[in-house]
Amino acid sequence: MRIGVPTEIKDNEYRVGMTPAGARDLSSDGHQVLVQKGAGNGSGFSDEEYRAAGATILPDADAVYEQAEMIVKVKEPIDPDLKRLRDGQLLFTYLHLAPVPALTQSLLDKKIVGVAYETITDERKRTLPLLTPMSEVAGRMSVHVGAYYLHKPNGGRGVLLGGVPGVLPADVMIIGGGVVGTNAAKMAIGLGARVTIIDVSLDRLRQLDDIFRGEVQTLASSRAHIEEAVRRADLLIGGVLIPGAAAPKLVTRDMIGQMKKGSVIVDVAIDQGGCVETAHPTTHSNPVYEVDGVVHYCVANMPGAVPRTSTIALTNATLPYTRMLANLGFDKAVRGNAGLAEGVNVYKGEITYEAVATSQGRAYRPLADLL
Repeated sequence: MRIGVPTEIKDNEYRVGMTPAGARDLSSDGHQVLVQKGAGNGSGFSDEEYRAAGATILPDADAVYEQAEMIVKVKEPIDPDLKRLRDGQLLFTYLHLAPVPALTQSLLDKKIVGVAYETITDERKRTLPLLTPMSEVAGRMSVHVGAYYLHKPNGGRGVLLGGVPGVLPADVMIIGGGVVGTNAAKMAIGLGARVTIIDVSLDRLRQLDDIFRGEVQTLASSRAHIEEAVRRADLLIGGVLIPGAAAPKLVTRDMIGQMKKGSVIVDVAIDQGGCVETAHPTTHSNPVYEVDGVVHYCVANMPGAVPRTSTIALTNATLPYTRMLANLGFDKAVRGNAGLAEGVNVYKGEITYEAVATSQGRAYRPLADLL
């Protein structure tokens, strides 16, 4: 198979869809890896490293899209990518389609076979193996960036997360006790903050209480508990996930109005529309804005700020699936692996992931009916 790796072109996105190590494995399997010139530079991988791994370096994105049968990316395609995608092409990347009907329609119009990293499942562990590494990165980053924007020169209320002797530490409220929330809690505890995690699952809250040995407070999710937590928060982190679907708006505009002036929100769920009503996607070039005196950080590709770490973490997880698709071909791969089949969000003009269809009020067709 001819596998294309284009340069990512979203704002300040420095990750790349494949490392030289991955290119070596796929080349050894007998596939042709086509890498756009300079695609790995932002993550510290040179064209020479890709060549040494057996990849072919192509001069521009047009050549990559034109020659490749499968495109391997990191982020969802934006307009220049969409123009280059060929009808019926196989696209393997994060898609996050639920809150973006226009992107969904573009992929449907081109009859793209879109396999989304974020909905592939490991059915034995009941996890999302390709979402996990970036959720780990974003969860840990959320505390870093939240602490930074709490500084007074950056628009915050001038609070040090860990406080000092004689001064109380900051209150960090985390909505969602999954991978994002757990990693955020690790970092916040390490910095000495007072941490509360809110989750809808009592079993998960029991697990978190055991994991952190009582160092975090846990709250069962309810409107009243969220409202109280939002009022107390110096730093509020949104880490809610419903796989493939738009995130629920758990923090309302009214709640934002009750927050302390200069407090900070980091909505990690913004890829799926955000769990804060006042949240909208931002970029690394213009990462924050204020609503009612509250700083909102809603960068949709947070891990892109640490591309070396993020690329290696992501491709550790994606490469086995890339090889599966390349070695077996799409049809045989998804027929033989139900977890991979869960990743197929669009297929030749049809939406094949139910949560995406429901979020957009569109028709849903099971992939098995179309193969």
